[in-house]
Amino acid sequence: MKILKRILLLLAVTLILVVIINYPKLNILSGFSAKSTSSSVFLANRTLAFTDSTDNNFSPVNLATDKVNLEEKYATSSALGLLTRKAVYREGLGSVLVTKDYDSSKQPLTPQRNRLENNKAYPYGNVTQRDTIFSEINYQQLNTAVNSLFKDVYETRAVLVIYKDQIIAEQYGEGFTKDSRILGWSMTKSIMSTIYGIMQHQGKINVQDKAPISEWQNDDRKEISIHNLLQMNSGLEWDENYDKISDVTKMLFLEKDMTVMQREKPLTGKINASWNYSSGTSNLLSGILRQELGSHQEYLDYWYRELIDKIGMNSMVIETDMTGNYVASSYAWATPRDWGKFGLLYLHKGNWDGDQVFAPEWTDYVVEPTPTSNGRYGAQFWLNAKSRFPDVPTSMYFADGYQGQRIYILPEQDLVIVRFGLKKFNENSFLKGILTAIE
Repeated sequence: MKILKRILLLLAVTLILVVIINYPKLNILSGFSAKSTSSSVFLANRTLAFTDSTDNNFSPVNLATDKVNLEEKYATSSALGLLTRKAVYREGLGSVLVTKDYDSSKQPLTPQRNRLENNKAYPYGNVTQRDTIFSEINYQQLNTAVNSLFKDVYETRAVLVIYKDQIIAEQYGEGFTKDSRILGWSMTKSIMSTIYGIMQHQGKINVQDKAPISEWQNDDRKEISIHNLLQMNSGLEWDENYDKISDVTKMLFLEKDMTVMQREKPLTGKINASWNYSSGTSNLLSGILRQELGSHQEYLDYWYRELIDKIGMNSMVIETDMTGNYVASSYAWATPRDWGKFGLLYLHKGNWDGDQVFAPEWTDYVVEPTPTSNGRYGAQFWLNAKSRFPDVPTSMYFADGYQGQRIYILPEQDLVIVRFGLKKFNENSFLKGILTAIE
């Protein structure tokens, strides 16, 4: 009997130790699942079953058990029954992971939107385009290239090809249509960068100025410019690793205010000579925008008034953290056609149907290669300057999101290509196929 008690005690102690050691992992695991579930069900209007079988169906996230409350609009996720996280949906702000002290009765500020509708055809409105046949396009080859990404169910969710402002190919995976909101993940960084371009065009900010961070004024970080932050070349410490507990996973799934972590990091590299991809930097930049725009309400409104609704991306919602900051690193949702409008804005160097949203020079700025990035990165956009994709023009640049969310902008070809999915793919082969069909 004593031996049995000792064995049971040993097992109990072992279990407690396992839980303690893995608690942070379980916290992040259940946090990812709760946030993903809430956004998918309440913002993207998918079912819980669909979400669990697709977005949350990868290890170790699939170890969590998800539930939704459709009336009160929240989701909970339990990691092995040991730890439960909750994410709440707020109209206009999307979903957010909350802590136990979250007060659901307190109404947060929300962006005031003006979703203009007109009778113009896409992209300057949402009326169906007239059929246009281009003699230079081999449509059979084009369809073959697009179809190549839909061989596996759920691998690709949407592909949209826009040539000379005309949709020439559009295809959706099972469960998705032209009206489906899809998460852009890190493509949100490119949206945030564009807000800086608009503010610079309006004379509200100069990206070459030193970053207005009071905590940096008594050490070497005071020399970091907004430009360095936009190029992710500040020299600040940051660990962007999604396979373990790292700076980025702690920020996204544990922090109430996501603008703080990067601000508190020390210099570990040389300013303007230490490119290091950092989602924390993007959220720090979001916090600077809130500071510079003067009030929380103006910060919330500005992104929509001056960019998103101005070019008719009416489906877009950028989610905020618990303290009301736009999560500029990761959380913008929109339909593929609205994401396509964003690509076209850059293709036309900031001109939208006669309105200059940002200066043409801003387009040149975002594609200027960041020092020490080996030609791969600009100002919150990715580049092909060093032929990362050998069969694609070096002038091509793109917004890039987790799991292969992409907006490719090809200025020489007058072409924008949008792709959404759950898996990475052979980008060079796909793009080559489309280019071959057009050229």
